[in-house]
Amino acid sequence: MPRPILATVHPAALQHNLARARRAAPDALAWAVVKANAYGHGIERVFDALRSADGFALLDLAEAERVRALGWRGPILLLEGVFEPRDLELCSRLGLWHAVHCDEQIDWLAAHKTQAPHRVFLKMNSGMNRLGFPPDRYRAAWARLNALTQVDEISFMTHFSDADGPRGTAHQMAVFRTATQDLPGERSVSNSAATLRQGSDPALRGDWIRAGIVMYGSAPDHPERTAADWDLQPAMTLSTRLIGVQHLQAGDTVGYGSRFTAEGPLTIGIAACGYADGYPRHAGTGTPVLVNGVRTRLVGRVSMDMVTVDLTGVPDAGVGSEVTLWGRAASGTVLPIDEVAHPAGTVGYELMCAVAPRVPFAVG
Repeated sequence: MPRPILATVHPAALQHNLARARRAAPDALAWAVVKANAYGHGIERVFDALRSADGFALLDLAEAERVRALGWRGPILLLEGVFEPRDLELCSRLGLWHAVHCDEQIDWLAAHKTQAPHRVFLKMNSGMNRLGFPPDRYRAAWARLNALTQVDEISFMTHFSDADGPRGTAHQMAVFRTATQDLPGERSVSNSAATLRQGSDPALRGDWIRAGIVMYGSAPDHPERTAADWDLQPAMTLSTRLIGVQHLQAGDTVGYGSRFTAEGPLTIGIAACGYADGYPRHAGTGTPVLVNGVRTRLVGRVSMDMVTVDLTGVPDAGVGSEVTLWGRAASGTVLPIDEVAHPAGTVGYELMCAVAPRVPFAVG
């Protein structure tokens, strides 16, 4: 039989979470952000569940082609725009909307020959200091685009650096409002954190929200708030089985480096999942895990193909018992992905995206 590890994508959870984002930002249109292969869930696996979105936002042309091939005829937005001039040809052919964040992209548009003018989202660097025109050059960039016959409608976009933290969004919104004042066009400013925390503010929700991590069931501001606090459901479960059991005595150690030492008699289970499957190697003793739906902990180091779990409190567990690394157990018990990521010094985003190709996927 195949190795028992499995990643399961839950369409009902995706639908629930997208609806939750919409409730947080009433009257706004919603981009379903499916970059990075839908945050590791698989574009083809999430597409039907997210068809109620107003558009799909992603990064590269290959992903856009996949969404079009699935039958989507609505808006698709390239969040980083095009990477070279010839990309604009595919934008014309597929009817893609795209961000414009630098002078070179405007130059490429000016030289592009197309019968159908493009819908673009002019990006401002309002303080994130990644992509975008600085505020003092933003209106000039708009004027250049507005003069091009290759450009149809111009929308406005920025990205928040601190929507999930105490600094908040006010400093960036002030810059954005000043630079876009009186310019005609739709606005898209709110990522998942801003949508959940401030979506009731019309200025923050704008015309389009960008629902990313919220759709996949992770709290964008964990650990301040949890997925349950935001009424989010896990869109992915990573599960496996116990493939071995060991009975330890006081002084026995576990795993590479002998990082865990039993203080007394202890039964541990060996589960078929390791860092080669995308489980975080730096998840140490104490990281939560479910065995037969009962919450317990990892002990010792994560190996390439295995983890070891404390079976105290799960006396009926044995070879073949269900192990839930994150997501929803068969019993219905939920282990949020954020609670696994946090002890490993990372975020749920990374764990979703890092599930390895050797892990089989199912939809259910």
